[in-house]
Amino acid sequence: MEKKSDLFQNNLKRKITITEEDPNTPDAINLIDELSETLASITGDSGRNSFELSDVKVPRAIFVVARNRDGNAIGCGAFRPINENTAEIKRMYTKPKSMGVGTEILAYLEARVKEYGYTFLRLETRLVNYKAVLFYEKNGYKRIPNYGKYIGNSKAVCFEKCIKNI
Repeated sequence: MEKKSDLFQNNLKRKITITEEDPNTPDAINLIDELSETLASITGDSGRNSFELSDVKVPRAIFVVARNRDGNAIGCGAFRPINENTAEIKRMYTKPKSMGVGTEILAYLEARVKEYGYTFLRLETRLVNYKAVLFYEKNGYKRIPNYGKYIGNSKAVCFEKCIKNI
């Protein structure tokens, strides 16, 4: 398994950059819209009701955009605080054929979550979105009982990872 520093070195080799950006930029909005369309086609729900741009414009929250060597936006991700010790991943997305970019975005988010002093990182996806479920399990996320607005939603699956140990 690669260490985080190795992942960031690979970013440099592949000429992929991940930067913290305002979610209101045209590139960010386009990526969020593409994600919503993709989620709607996979799950029947765009996920728009579970995310507000303002969610990641508060202290201890970020929104990131990944760009290829030509500067084109190819992925995004974010986290927001749930409470003092727990952050929640939101709007993880990579364009089709962007192999490895999701892993790089996730590694970046995890590193920043740790820097902000969170202990846990949580997220929700839909069971039918099996690629996402496998992605998070592969990256060390464990299934937990559904939390918050997802309690009682049999279509949802929630995950958590302890960040202190990475």
